[in-house]
Amino acid sequence: MSSKSMMLAMVLEDYATGSLVLKKVDRPFPKTGEVLVRIAASGVNPIDNMIRQGLAPYAMPELPAILGTDLAGVVVEVGAGVTDFEVGDEVYGLTGGVHGLQGSLAEFAAVDCALLAPKPKNLSMREAAAIPLVFLTAWEGLVDRAGVDAGQQVLIQGGAGGVGHVAIQIARAHGANVFATASMGKQEIVASFGATPIDYKLKTVEDYVGEFTQGKGFDIVYDTVGGQSLDDSLIAAKPYGHVASCYAFGSHNLAPGSLRCVTLSGVFVLLPMLNGEGRAHHGQILRHATRLAEEGKLKPLMDPHRFGLKEAQAAQILQGSGKAVGKIVIDIV
Repeated sequence: MSSKSMMLAMVLEDYATGSLVLKKVDRPFPKTGEVLVRIAASGVNPIDNMIRQGLAPYAMPELPAILGTDLAGVVVEVGAGVTDFEVGDEVYGLTGGVHGLQGSLAEFAAVDCALLAPKPKNLSMREAAAIPLVFLTAWEGLVDRAGVDAGQQVLIQGGAGGVGHVAIQIARAHGANVFATASMGKQEIVASFGATPIDYKLKTVEDYVGEFTQGKGFDIVYDTVGGQSLDDSLIAAKPYGHVASCYAFGSHNLAPGSLRCVTLSGVFVLLPMLNGEGRAHHGQILRHATRLAEEGKLKPLMDPHRFGLKEAQAAQILQGSGKAVGKIVIDIV
């Protein structure tokens, strides 16, 4: 156990080795507009593993650094100017682990309160910690950019993934008819969240556009995979349709979409954390997540593996292996 002025944290000291080391470090204190959160659980995302290996130059913090992007926990101290939260509140959010923001692989974190929302009362700390990054990413693409609405035909590329399975639930909650690509082994996952599964290995984009939209194309396509999946998405969208992608990091021929006036929106969920702009909107979006969860319309898919704080690196490696099924969460306390 850490003393009152110290805490345990997993610290990255060297990008060359990518090793996380368990250390006692100074416990932070909340500045103006911040709250101190005693962290119960830390969600693991692909960006965490990429940062640890030095593969995300746009987000990597100066070392030594505490990584970890998502958290769920309890407010134990409130900084000046904070009115939305008080001591004892259970909260969650996408709060750190990039650039100068302390991450969630620690017992405590001083967090910008704008990035937080009340934790859903019907979800555990582990479940809550699995939600922020993937929900924010899915919501920004489907709601903020594409304006998903009732009755629309929506295609989710990679429906069994972290962002994908949440995107299905958001689209369904808005009354859309949802379809989702997935491999044969993950068809049941997609179906369990209310989407019609499409085996992308057996059907071409022309096949499923013809089968499910009579060749007209989908109103909205959310690409969570990138590469060929984004190329297919530009073909799968209807004329004047909308493609959103959280993985548009490669070079693509936009002509198939441009010739049919398709809108393409990129989603980079870390931007408010990196530039400080729009953080309050993240907190607002997570309040929608809380509402949907408490209405029984949002449930995270959880990987069954259990990890403690000192096993954080193993958790990140499992996430990066592609062998996890659902969100990996690290138990901090």
